[in-house]
This record gives sequence, C-alpha cells and structure tokens, in this order.
Amino acid sequence: MFRIQNTEILYLLLIIPVFYLGYYLYKINYRKRLRLFGNNELIEQLMPMKSVARQTLKFSFLMLSLALLIFSLSRPQFGSKLKEVKRKGIEIIIALDVSNSMMANDIAPNRLERAKQAISTLVKKLNNDQIGLIIFAGDAYTQLPITNDYVSAKLFLSNITTDAVSKQGTAIGKAIRHGMHSFTPNEETSKVIIIISDGENHEGDAVQAAQEAEEQGIKVFTIGMGSAEGSLIPLKNRSGFVTDRQGNPVTTRMNPEMLKQIAVAGGGDFYLASTSNVGLNKLYGELKKLDKAEIESQVYSEYDDQYSYFVLAALLLIILDLFILERKNKWLSNIKLFEQK
Repeated sequence: MFRIQNTEILYLLLIIPVFYLGYYLYKINYRKRLRLFGNNELIEQLMPMKSVARQTLKFSFLMLSLALLIFSLSRPQFGSKLKEVKRKGIEIIIALDVSNSMMANDIAPNRLERAKQAISTLVKKLNNDQIGLIIFAGDAYTQLPITNDYVSAKLFLSNITTDAVSKQGTAIGKAIRHGMHSFTPNEETSKVIIIISDGENHEGDAVQAAQEAEEQGIKVFTIGMGSAEGSLIPLKNRSGFVTDRQGNPVTTRMNPEMLKQIAVAGGGDFYLASTSNVGLNKLYGELKKLDKAEIESQVYSEYDDQYSYFVLAALLLIILDLFILERKNKWLSNIKLFEQK
C-alpha cells in the first residue's frame, strides 16, 4: 500500500513550471541580444562550439532533480505489515434517487447535487462504520458495495448523474429490497438504509418493503429532497424545461407523506431537506445511538519511508548534470562513427 505522509509538500512542485517559464523568457531575451551582433549564420560561425540543446538538457536535469527532492520531502511510504483490525461500527446503505426530477433546483444548486454534497459531508464524519451506495430511478443498482473505504465512496459519489439509470421512475421499494441484500452476513451489526429522494412518481410497494426490512432488523430512514411548491425540471444539455404531452411545463413536487410512511414502516425517521440543511446532521446523531458491533477489516499498520530512493535519483541527476558541458566537445565532435570513407 503506497501513501504520501506530507501531501501539502507536493504544492512546492508548482514552482517548477515557474522556473521553466523564467528559463524560456531568458532564452528569448538572450536570442534578441545576440541578434544585435549579426544574423544567425554569422553568430554560429563566431560561436561554433555553443550548444543550445546541452543547456536545455542541463536545465531539465536540474528541474527533474528538484522535483524528486520535493517528492522525497513529502515522505512517500509503502505499507509493510498487514493486519486484521477489529472496530465497532454499523453498516449504512445510502439509496440515492437519480430520476430526472432530482434535477429540479428548488434546492440549490439542484436536488441531486445538494444530496451528493450532504452525503460527502456524512462520509467525512464516519469513522469505523461501513457504507454502501445504491442508485435508483425505475430500477435500483449497486454503485458501491458495502465498504469502509471512504475515499472510494466519495469518488463513486462524484460520478453519479441522472444518466446512471436509464429507466425513469422512483422505485423506492426496489431500492429498499436491493439494499436489504447488500449488507454483510454479520447479524450483530446494526444495519441502516437511508433513502434520499423527492418521493415523486412512486412505484411499487415501498411501505411493505420498509416493513420487511424492519422485520429483519434493518432500520429505514428517509430524506425528502424538494419543496411543497415544487419546481420545473431543466432539460439535459440544452435550455428549456421538461413538458407533458400537451406541451405544458412539468412541475415536480416533493411527496413528504409517502416518505414519512416509508420511514415509519421501517422503524426510522423522516427528515426534510433544505438548501442549508439536508437533514443528515440530525440523522447522524440518531446513527450514533445505534448499537455498534465489531467489524473486522484489513489495514496496513506499519509504513516504511521510501524517500531515500528519490534522493539518490536526484543526486545522480545532479552529478550527471555536472558532467554535461554547455559547449560542444571538440574532441568528441571529431569522432564520426557513421561517416562513409
């Protein structure tokens, strides 16, 4: 397992493009000053041993050695010892609605993006818990299996769009049942399904699915995205709004009653989102109250610094730079291996 201990040091690498820019401007100014003495052919005759390529090569070696030294200061490390760690936590499956109505902007910037921002904030708060991600519209699919890899969770989350599920609708019942089969077999772990949706265009038997989950010891919480006044649904990749068959703009409204019924049936609670508060803070407080069970995971417990390899490579480049002359070598230039006699 590879990691960088001091990632903030890597920002120093930004000085290298600055040095290259300075070198480029210096060369331009140098060529302008040479033209004061004559044209290029005359200058080449006056300075036959000068090598522009060698100067650029030497400068590039110096910049590469500087980059390696900066990287070594960031303390690159490899994990050397893998061990089983037992932690206490719960298992959380987040089911995110990606139907077209989630593009409505009654919650800024829109329902889907605001939900993704809130989920990312929740993931940052998690410690020993495991998390999985399901996306749903007319169907439900696993976006991320249950894991304690929070970095991967945020990466998968950032790539979610309304194009992820082709079949439109809001099949909350399918999402709950899909989530029920996504947990680990560990019966001692508290299990939670969080439905984030506007609850509109409800399909299937979501309340019954929530009851089945509750009977299996899985709590179902719901978060309503949207407002009672509703909002128009922007078209994808072009201006305008979604219209019905008569050409009238379609207004999407959040369905709080349905989401409340699902939460009650699932033994959880319903939270109403707004632009400033999606409800995950209160929900996180409830999750902390749940019984936590031991969860085993493999982690690297020891890391060895590997900076010495990068320092050595940088020193070799510096030594090589010292042996490369800026001028052509007149003895080496007389050696013509491929010249025909």
